[in-house]
Amino acid sequence: MTAPGPTILGIDVLWVATLLSAVAAMSVMAAIYAATTVRNPMAKRVKALNDRREQLKAGITASTSKRRAKLVQKNDTTDWIRNLLQSMKVLQDDQVKAAQIKLLQAGIRSKDYAVAVIFGRMVLPIIFGGLVAYIVYGTSMFATWSPLKAYGLVAGTLVLSYKGPDIYLKNKITKRSDAIRKGLPDALDLLVICAEAGLTVDAAFHRVAKELGRAYPELGEEFSLTAIELGFLTDRRQAFENLAMRVRLDAVKGVVTTMIQTEKYGTPLASALRVLSAEFRNERMMRAEEKAARLPAIMTVPLILFILPTLFVVILGPAACSIKDALIK
Repeated sequence: MTAPGPTILGIDVLWVATLLSAVAAMSVMAAIYAATTVRNPMAKRVKALNDRREQLKAGITASTSKRRAKLVQKNDTTDWIRNLLQSMKVLQDDQVKAAQIKLLQAGIRSKDYAVAVIFGRMVLPIIFGGLVAYIVYGTSMFATWSPLKAYGLVAGTLVLSYKGPDIYLKNKITKRSDAIRKGLPDALDLLVICAEAGLTVDAAFHRVAKELGRAYPELGEEFSLTAIELGFLTDRRQAFENLAMRVRLDAVKGVVTTMIQTEKYGTPLASALRVLSAEFRNERMMRAEEKAARLPAIMTVPLILFILPTLFVVILGPAACSIKDALIK
């Protein structure tokens, strides 16, 4: 039998060191895997476009009647849900409109999903709440829990189930708004260049959407829709207001207000956009400085829980073992 290794407080130092080494090795392998398997978000879109180009070259195109039928086809599931909600007198126009606005801000263009969101608010609490209530009160799984804790579990499940669709949409809206915020200063700089080059507003939006579509696909999509609406809407102000409605950002609302004022009063567009771009860049720099200032406070807990114990084991472990051996002798 091998002699036991050095111990600290009854714990084998060699075993702890081996375990920490294994965790560190796994972390390094996970970091290398994550760094080498980064997917290009445009690869799937480019592949779809190439496939479509090959189909067009081969003459495989859908007929006009099939395209028209595809455009006017209805979703039977959505119609059934809408009829069910209307029969129960729970479908209100203001709720549907609010859900549609949230879906647009989340990047979901189909208005039929607004009915699904309202239906989810009604059905999810019944399904998950009823299941948890049966598990808590109908089985002995939580028999040791106090009545207050059991009631809190059921009530929390009901609330989370009801708020589930809204929480999902809110997360998508936040991520999409952050992605648009990152590319907005660059988009304004390109708009300034296009305005000084003599392009019209709709042509400038279309050009910016084309140039920034790869780097910021969300912003490019919104600018493309705005350019299309500027081309066919009779009231150009409505196109800008639709942009402000689809993007929940104060910065975009400021840009829309500036565009409306330049359209109404004929003020220089390039100078106003240049001022806005400088303000947004300063705001982005201040936000980065704020995150950097919060970093020491955020790193305190990981430092105390994970880094300092390891340092203590590595630095003080051999000394403690030597002192223990000297005292035993």
